[in-house]
Amino acid sequence: MFAGPIFAREARVAPRSIKHFLIRTGYIGALFLLLYTASQTTFGWQEVRNIGEVSRFGTLVFQLVSTVQLCLVIFFALLFCASNVSQEKDGRTLLLLLMTDMKSREMVLGKLFSALLIVTVLIAASAPVLFLIQQLGGVTTEQILWVLVLCLASAFTAGSWSTLIAYWREKTFQILAISVMGAAMFIGALEFATSLLGPTSAVGQFLALFDPFRALFVILDPFHATGEAHMNAFKPVLALVGLGVVLNVITSYKLRKWNPSRFVYLAAKEKSTEIIPGRTKHRQVWDNPIIWREICTRAYGRKIVFIKIVYTLIALFVGYIFYMAALYPEQQSLIMGLISLPGLAFVGLALLSLLLINAQAVTAFTNERDGLTLELLLVTDVSPREFIFGKLAGIFYNTKELIVLPVVLIGYQYYLRALNLEQFLFTSIGFLVLSIFAAMLGLHCGFSYDRTRQSIAASLGTMFFLFIGIFIFMILLVEARGSFILQIPSFLVFILAGGIGLGATLTNKNPSIALTMAAGVLPFLTFYAITEFLLSGTMGVCLAIVGAYGFATVAMVIPAISEFDVALGRSSHDKS
Repeated sequence: MFAGPIFAREARVAPRSIKHFLIRTGYIGALFLLLYTASQTTFGWQEVRNIGEVSRFGTLVFQLVSTVQLCLVIFFALLFCASNVSQEKDGRTLLLLLMTDMKSREMVLGKLFSALLIVTVLIAASAPVLFLIQQLGGVTTEQILWVLVLCLASAFTAGSWSTLIAYWREKTFQILAISVMGAAMFIGALEFATSLLGPTSAVGQFLALFDPFRALFVILDPFHATGEAHMNAFKPVLALVGLGVVLNVITSYKLRKWNPSRFVYLAAKEKSTEIIPGRTKHRQVWDNPIIWREICTRAYGRKIVFIKIVYTLIALFVGYIFYMAALYPEQQSLIMGLISLPGLAFVGLALLSLLLINAQAVTAFTNERDGLTLELLLVTDVSPREFIFGKLAGIFYNTKELIVLPVVLIGYQYYLRALNLEQFLFTSIGFLVLSIFAAMLGLHCGFSYDRTRQSIAASLGTMFFLFIGIFIFMILLVEARGSFILQIPSFLVFILAGGIGLGATLTNKNPSIALTMAAGVLPFLTFYAITEFLLSGTMGVCLAIVGAYGFATVAMVIPAISEFDVALGRSSHDKS
């Protein structure tokens, strides 16, 4: 009753869908697959009877599952809440909701809780898995309960932030970009301020309360964090929930001031203004109207420049980390035995770039469909080649800063002599290939799914799962260095499951042999690239990335051009 009829409808309708049960089953299956892979990596096929070793394994796998789940919860809370509101704006149905007698609170909380419904269900479904891990030892019931509560509080806060941005901004790309960048900058600013002021200072302790990852590490290792056996995460959970409540109050207060947007009134005013013949100035449209619209119009809003400014500031901060690492090389150490701090900073920036490029790509197509301009394009003589390459060119033009700045930072590392020429070239080539793959994946998901929310979730979710999978693989490979050959079967199971999931996404609507091959080859070559990286390889990593993601890109481009009419429901005879 408190969330209103929007959430009531979602709560009744969502369980009737088969996808609701498939997502739950798939998530639990993925957790058990992760447990199996971790057990094979740690023990192999040997029989273990030492209780201490089993207990240490239980602690390790509980830390791994909890960290991965918190990352997934925050990301998908941001994604689902943003897309849940943006689809109402794109479909022009938000105006209808504003005309009803629903209160602003009911609209805000209804959209928030309906988007977080599946996230909450997955957190609840993971509880039996965590309690099963407890049977191995090394984990207490109090730790499990606090991890679950922390995940719920983090999802609520992240979803509240994303809902505020979704009601505030008008364009889908702006909503996604500001939501993801804002959350990343918030956590990064908290970490930087806490480290600068000191985690033991009064201000540092207060800021640490709003950092979900610091709270998680306290739960996972209470002795190291507090020096005593008693562990309590009540204050961080209360702080996150309080922050979410404040965000929802602001959204409810500003909802009807932000919506409908002022551009609705401006458009109505322009339509009612009498046009005087001879005084209307028309812009010259290029031969390819698709790329002209992407480059020469404000198709993605007027505030996109501020997103680029914020991204530039983040890139400058990463450059500062590079400079300090070169100035004090003796203070640098490998994080988790995998990567240095400058490398981790660059990976975070590159991941942010790829996610934003992918969001730009998927919204480039969904905006056409939601704005009812796709039907107009279908009756014109725009060829499939013009549409696909026009969209890609517009995506790369609009995200040029996201592509150029990471390459410039790699060059800065080469200037500081932290990288040699070979590493500079191969890293730049690999990043450029991944950028092209991210852009084409976004367009492909836009073609493959009929609803904007599904397209965005499939596209950004695939990108996020790829990098989460790489992160898990690297941790498990470091653990299995002593018996790598013996653990190959367990890694093959993990790779096979990833290939099946990727194949289901790529071949959702228009299956092809090339896409199936790409889904099967990409996880294997990614696995090879990870192992080659851990062995300090360079050219092998680059060749694996170019081969895997380059082939997947081509496999998506060719069907998009050759089967353009079929994918969009247009017959080739319609224009004759």
